[in-house]
Amino acid sequence: MTSSQTTPVKKSEGRGLLESLRPRGGAARPRLTTPVVLLLIAGALLLLSLVRAVTDEASLTETGQWSSAISYAVPIGLAGLGGLWAERAGVINIGLEGMMMLGMFAAGWAGWQHGPEAAVLAGVVGGALGGLLHAVATVTFGVDHIVSGVAINILALGVVQFLAKLWFGAEGSEAAARGGNDKQSPPMDDLEPFTVPGISGWLGDLDEQNWFLVSDAAGILRAAAQNVSWLSLLAVLLFIGSYIVLWRTSFGLRLRSCGENPEATESLGVNVYRYKYLALAVSGGLAGFAGAYLAVLIHMYLDGQTGGRGYLGLATMIFGNWRPGGVATGAGLFGFMDALQNRGGGDTVHATLLLFALALAAWAVWSYARGRRGTAAAGGVLAVLLAVWYATTDTMPSEFVSATPYLTTLLVLALFSQRLRPPKAIGRPYRRGEST
Repeated sequence: MTSSQTTPVKKSEGRGLLESLRPRGGAARPRLTTPVVLLLIAGALLLLSLVRAVTDEASLTETGQWSSAISYAVPIGLAGLGGLWAERAGVINIGLEGMMMLGMFAAGWAGWQHGPEAAVLAGVVGGALGGLLHAVATVTFGVDHIVSGVAINILALGVVQFLAKLWFGAEGSEAAARGGNDKQSPPMDDLEPFTVPGISGWLGDLDEQNWFLVSDAAGILRAAAQNVSWLSLLAVLLFIGSYIVLWRTSFGLRLRSCGENPEATESLGVNVYRYKYLALAVSGGLAGFAGAYLAVLIHMYLDGQTGGRGYLGLATMIFGNWRPGGVATGAGLFGFMDALQNRGGGDTVHATLLLFALALAAWAVWSYARGRRGTAAAGGVLAVLLAVWYATTDTMPSEFVSATPYLTTLLVLALFSQRLRPPKAIGRPYRRGEST
């Protein structure tokens, strides 16, 4: 045996690893209890209502704004959830953007022929194939995870553009006759949304009263009860299901252990390769579903429509600390900002300066109370700068408005980077029978 080779991990170490990852009942307290979560939601709603009243920007809490925020947040959140599955198994998935492209193209191809339901299924399959390709490169052949992910993004872009010309833009083809070309597929049928009867109208009546806080809450909640896409509901169920599977089942325990210490996991008889393959198939399928969601939303495949949402999904995964709830929160934040800059323009985005200033001030006070003086100081300085910016300007330049979601991403990641805890073996090459 050469010096570069190592001895297998003892089974006792492997059992200790799995025991440390296993959710404990009774003694272990969740990081965020239900009362704390409800308090945070109430505080966020109070801030929104206060800023809406001060700035007179009704779009901050109107139903249309939050309906758009949901439609923008869902594909970002699905991509982030896909990244979570991969990275919890120890594989970095930079290729989420490419898998979204594959899913969107497959959805566009199936959708105009067989309807939106078939489009969703085809999109999931297309993304899963991209995930399996990433698994072959990284798990089987040991290719660097970043290199493989970038290669998949480049390959997917070339593949969908080539196939679009071949299948949608071919002269004399049925697809071209129905409106397809080398940039888009023929349109597919609409997937009818659902509205909760009774509740939607009741919330609408409350919204029209213009009561502080109450009407604001009604306007926001109405977005979840009126003209809601079935795919958005399915996305919510996928987040809940992912949490249950990964944190409340033995399967999830083994998969997460592959991202913490694959050698110790292997010593317990777990097939680490199989779990990594499964995780990447699910990861690609979720990214493909995100692409299919976009295709169903605009009724077709459209070249370039993913628009970097796969990368934003990675940002939400990091912001969410590799937890489904955190990913959903991050996706909601970025979706909200994306909807603001698309619907409201410079005046509405300008009002969010005051919103962020107040939120950062509250966060700085909370950090100071917990003894984090440096973090509190940074938050306080940012809060003051944003407040001064708001007070000395009336609107936002269009260039800044279009970059708002990405600047928000950078700000959030910079502020919360110290609290991140990625899986220990993430991105590390793994070979069966060896340990580091």
